[in-house]
Amino acid sequence: MSTVPEGYDPHAFTPFAVTVDLAVFTVREGRLHVLLVERGEEPYKGRWALPGGFVLPRESAEAAARRELAEETGLTRHTARALHLEQLRTYSDPDRDPRMRVVSVAYAALIPDLPEPRGGGDAAHARWWDAGSTGPLAFDHDRILADAHDRIGAKLEYSCLATAFCPAEFTLGELQRVYETVWGVELDRPNFRRKVLTTPGFVQAVEGPPRRTGGRGKPAALYRAGAATALHPPLLRPEGRTP
Repeated sequence: MSTVPEGYDPHAFTPFAVTVDLAVFTVREGRLHVLLVERGEEPYKGRWALPGGFVLPRESAEAAARRELAEETGLTRHTARALHLEQLRTYSDPDRDPRMRVVSVAYAALIPDLPEPRGGGDAAHARWWDAGSTGPLAFDHDRILADAHDRIGAKLEYSCLATAFCPAEFTLGELQRVYETVWGVELDRPNFRRKVLTTPGFVQAVEGPPRRTGGRGKPAALYRAGAATALHPPLLRPEGRTP
C-alpha cells in the first residue's frame, strides 16, 4: 500500500479531471460512419459529441474507454474488452472544457459489424453519422475526430484490417471499396490489384468458381483473408491524397 512521502502536500496542486473520448468508426452501406452521442446535460446540451466519460478513481484510462464503448454501443463488456483500441493522443488545452480543467485521453477504433447504438450515461441519444458530414461537435471533438480519421487511414496502410470489413469470401473490388471508403479517394484498380496480390499473406485465393459481379466484366475471383496481420510492404495511399 503506497504512502504519501513526508513533506509532500497533494493539496498544493490544482485538481483536474481525466476523461476518455472515443472515435469509433465502422463501414455501413459503403460509407464510413462514426459513432456520436447527443449530450443530455450541460455543457453543450443538445450538441453531438464523441462518446466518452470520466475515468473513475480506481480505473485505468483504457478500462474506462472500454466501459464507455460497451455502454454507448450496446456491446457486451466481454466483447468490448476484446476489441483493439488505438490510443490516439492526450488533449490537455486548459480551456477545452468549461466546467473545470479536464485532460482527455482519446482512443480510435475501426470495428466491423457494430450494432445500432444506444444512449447511455449523460447521452440523450446515440447514432451512426456519415464521417464526412458530422457538423460542429461539442468541446474539441472536431479536432479529435480529424486526428482519429487520419490514424485509422494510416492503420489500413500497414495492417490487414480492411479484410475484416469484407465478407468471408470477397473480391478484390470489394476490398478496394473498403480502402476507398476510409481514405476518401478513388484508387486505380490494376495498381491496387497488383499491390494486394504481391503482398505476402494479405489475401488467399479461394478455390472454386468465380463470383459474378453487377458489372459487364468477367466474373471476379474470390479471396479470403490471409495469415498476415501486418503488410510488408505497406499499401500506401496515393501520394499527397489524404481523407
